[in-house]
Amino acid sequence: MKIFKYKLLILCVIGVGLFTISSCTDNFEEINTDPNEPEVAPSNMIFNGATRYLMHYTRDGWWSARMTLPWMQYSGQRIYQEEDKYQYRESQTENGWFYLYKTATDLKSIIDLCEDEETADEMSTYGDLDNQIAVSRIMLAYVFDELASHFGDVPYWSYGNDDPDFQALNIDETMQPKYATQEKIYQDILEELKAAAAQLNEDEAVFDSGDNIYDGDAAKWKKFANSLRLRIANRIKDVYPEANAHISEALSDGVFTSNEDSAIQDFGTTSSEGSPFWQTFMVGKRQDFVTGQAFIELLKGNTGNFSLDPRLPKMAAPIGYTGYEVENRDYEEATMSNIDVDDYVGMPSGLPGDMVDDNSENKLTSYMSYHIMKPDFGEVLLGYPEVQFIQSELNGWSQAEYEEGVRASMEKWGVEGDDIDDYINDLPAADKENVLTQKYIALFMQPQEAWREYRRTGYPNGDVLLLPGDQGVDIYGDDYTMTPLKSGNVTPTDLPDRVRYPQNEQTLNTSNYQEAASGLSNGDEIDSKLWWAD
Repeated sequence: MKIFKYKLLILCVIGVGLFTISSCTDNFEEINTDPNEPEVAPSNMIFNGATRYLMHYTRDGWWSARMTLPWMQYSGQRIYQEEDKYQYRESQTENGWFYLYKTATDLKSIIDLCEDEETADEMSTYGDLDNQIAVSRIMLAYVFDELASHFGDVPYWSYGNDDPDFQALNIDETMQPKYATQEKIYQDILEELKAAAAQLNEDEAVFDSGDNIYDGDAAKWKKFANSLRLRIANRIKDVYPEANAHISEALSDGVFTSNEDSAIQDFGTTSSEGSPFWQTFMVGKRQDFVTGQAFIELLKGNTGNFSLDPRLPKMAAPIGYTGYEVENRDYEEATMSNIDVDDYVGMPSGLPGDMVDDNSENKLTSYMSYHIMKPDFGEVLLGYPEVQFIQSELNGWSQAEYEEGVRASMEKWGVEGDDIDDYINDLPAADKENVLTQKYIALFMQPQEAWREYRRTGYPNGDVLLLPGDQGVDIYGDDYTMTPLKSGNVTPTDLPDRVRYPQNEQTLNTSNYQEAASGLSNGDEIDSKLWWAD
């Protein structure tokens, strides 16, 4: 109600010629209370909406499908290939910023409701109060990682740390919040995940309903907190040595041990409840997005160090079908005994304008498979295979965790056991390149994390990805050069290092925006490396 009152008061001031200030404030509570509506929303409903909202606006046709999916060449666009060449639309990042902060605000509201004496009793009927607070902290860590890993320094809020630089989400106190540094944000995120895991009571449900990730299972949430802590600590360990203690503690406290532990947002089967990528195709009627050439060639064994991957027909549909036909399962999925690799063709990345039309004709390239093009496709926040690849890295590129990561990924995609064994028996030895390239395959449809990994490690490298200045080949065998477009004031020579701050921040939070931009190596441009990046 406070935000609503504030906005209404502003409207009263603006409209002073029509209304007096007293007319806006007299009998305010009586006028603005609807007796037919509850004053406070149930916390489980807020959580349900927040996690769905988060996934819908980070794995949709914009934040994901027009930026990180094509940047990491999991996909290619049949239209608007400017974005494949890094000339993204400012509205994409403005919307991403808005939706992520909206999600964070909703998660903080759960904490506020659980701690407010006037609402805590009611909230306790929806689940254990400490568990609700802990899980909101875990998801806030996930959201702020998404923000900081895209933009850099950002306004930040912490439950457990009253650092004066953490000014986000408190609109009553700060309309123009400072941008906390990436170093401070990540240090605090690790502490928040540690504290949230300890706060969880595994004998009590988190929510009685509304949790579409773990169905209220506090033990699973604890593993997710530890696994997310492991992911982030591993990413920043080279610039923040204290992260190594977090790695050890997270592993000791318990990370994912099977695919059953993976954090996956479930979706329904109706048009309103379906997954974001499916909604882009089937509700939004967009047929723009197909699999990327670089990814398909890697799965076919034509690039990288691996043989034909049995995940190919699980991840991609054969050519000759529209997206609608794929969703209807109008084709029969190939097996390793009858697969024809020529049936799988990816869209070349970064084609010159005069070559796009010839390569973009419908049915010439492979859409994602029907395992993805379905309404109840689960969006993975963090999966067990990734945890295994992280442990392989931490153990000196160990063979055992490398193979287990591959096996777990294949099992997730439904590959037959004999085909898994044959592929693993043919794997090259574990080393940095092979482990991280297999991690890239396992992160299919999780492009934001794959982009973070590329910026941290440089893998997959130019043997797999078509990088700026590289020579590419279109679907007809014709050569071209991958030539990025100018984005902001920069023509990139590599994948983007970040995205620019929303233009609204430049006008609504000017001084804090300018301070944050001045701390970047090349200002508010896409080639300014983030704190943890290589």
